Amino acid sequence: MFKMPLDDIIKKINEKSGKSVEEINSKIDEKLKILSGLISKEGAAHIVANELGIKLFEQTGGKLEIKNILAGMRDVETVGKVIRKNELRTFTRKDGGEGKVCSVQIADSSGNIRVVFWGDKADLVASVNEGDIIKIISGYVKENNGFKEVHMGDRAQLVVNPEGETIGEVNVQSSRPEATRKTIGELSESDINVEIMGTIVQVFDLRFFEVCPQCKKRARMRDGSFACEEHGNVTPDYSYVLNLILDDGSENIRSVFFRENVDKLTGLSSTEVVALKDNAEGIDSMKNSLLGEQVKIVGRVNKNDMFNRLEFMARGVVKADPAEEISKLKNEV
Repeated sequence: MFKMPLDDIIKKINEKSGKSVEEINSKIDEKLKILSGLISKEGAAHIVANELGIKLFEQTGGKLEIKNILAGMRDVETVGKVIRKNELRTFTRKDGGEGKVCSVQIADSSGNIRVVFWGDKADLVASVNEGDIIKIISGYVKENNGFKEVHMGDRAQLVVNPEGETIGEVNVQSSRPEATRKTIGELSESDINVEIMGTIVQVFDLRFFEVCPQCKKRARMRDGSFACEEHGNVTPDYSYVLNLILDDGSENIRSVFFRENVDKLTGLSSTEVVALKDNAEGIDSMKNSLLGEQVKIVGRVNKNDMFNRLEFMARGVVKADPAEEISKLKNEV
């Protein structure tokens, strides 16, 4: 079943019926009273739309604007401009084999959405660059932590810079709701979109790992040289991860930063960070410069089963502005 957010249902009823939002909400509330405890507000909105003869779900055949893509759809075709390309990641599957996944964020004038490539499909992303226009054919749509994603299954196809397709100004505004501010002591394993602020009290060494310069997949030592499964022997590039301890007075937590967020945190370019790989003195200097810094981090909580502890996986980071935080506190008071 397709899943449409309540606000989108109300907006569509408003557009197609000419009734005001207030009138639509009144009709929805009336249905809720009649069917008290038997239906959700979204269900009541569906009933109102049906009674008004309004079709909420359009025919799925043909190209869809991103705003019209709904969780549960299959055989989705859409076109968008790549506004972000993420690194390919490898992982160990339950059967012990190696899996891989890569994703891109695409946008058109109506909105933006994440496209996820699994297994062999992940290798296709190597031919995609930010700014390219891509066409997705026969994708399927899932909801992940409240956000829609197009997934590329076995039947899905990718066309890079398809002939005749153009994308003008894109809507890059995130559909992700604003992160909830919490203290570290309030964090729980279920938190997936939260903001914390604290002081960096300990910084661990940067960890570097080899990746293929073409597909960014992990490169491993084989017969005396580094090799990529797809591209054979390569001279590797390097990616990196940084762990630190953040403390806000309520508790402290180990926080994990991957490549682009390491760059934001340190203020260094990726070239400058990689240059520290064999420079112990430079790494120590970088670590010392971070100690005592107050930062705001947005991300999710992860349970590290090996050490039985919660960790914070950073999705974004900025230096905290004390004046701004004081102003926020005054407004809350």
